[in-house]
Amino acid sequence: MVSKGKKMARKLVPMGDRVVVKAIEREEQTKGGIYIPDTAKERPQEGKVISVGPGRVTDDGQRVPMDIKTGDLVIYSKFAGTEFTEEDEEFLILSERDILVKLT
Repeated sequence: MVSKGKKMARKLVPMGDRVVVKAIEREEQTKGGIYIPDTAKERPQEGKVISVGPGRVTDDGQRVPMDIKTGDLVIYSKFAGTEFTEEDEEFLILSERDILVKLT
């Protein structure tokens, strides 16, 4: 039982081949010193993997392991995933196939 005023942090555990990503925001100022307003910013495409599902299951019942792991930096498709807010933090839930590149 949770008392009033206290929040318990929930752990986000993705299902199947899904991944939870926290977007990395770009700089608000250009190299030339111009500040970019929020309305002109593009949706981020780079993020840090927060949580990874167990992988997809094939038709014959075999589990295919994920190529991505927690902590990886990735670039994902521009309009992919579902946005989710938890305790004032924004996350993106993606399918592994929406991840284009793993940064090393």
